[in-house]
Amino acid sequence: MSELKEGQQAPAFSSTDQDGKQVALSDYTGKTVVLYFYPKDDTPGCTAEACNFRDNYQSLLAKDIAVIGVSVDDEKSHRKFATKHSLPFPLIVDTDQKIVNAYGVWGEKNMYGKKYMGTNRTTFIIGSDGLIKHIIRKVNNENASGQVLELLEGK
Repeated sequence: MSELKEGQQAPAFSSTDQDGKQVALSDYTGKTVVLYFYPKDDTPGCTAEACNFRDNYQSLLAKDIAVIGVSVDDEKSHRKFATKHSLPFPLIVDTDQKIVNAYGVWGEKNMYGKKYMGTNRTTFIIGSDGLIKHIIRKVNNENASGQVLELLEGK
């Protein structure tokens, strides 16, 4: 599959969140959506990123921006992670890897010389029209929401 680019239609998806609720991209029509992909629940980098979105969630909501996290972890893992860190937004279950593949973020990774397949941390900002406005491939875990706001405010 070719890599997604800004200006393209965001791939539709539907899955369950940490509470077993069905969530679809189409539920957010008319809103700006921050769709962030992260490798694994409750790891240091992923926790820093999720908590940054949590800490700035009200400012994002005030600008009519929805936040959705996606990883290949299951519902139980997402629920534990969301509860432990009081995450106020949905964490989408993608155990079948359909969403990570549709967005082109599943790929080869390398840690300590060992190659393996996993989710590449990436954030997509999807406009109210369903088009991809921005793609952040070099996510700053501690300032993920700041990166989003800078792009949306044109700084």
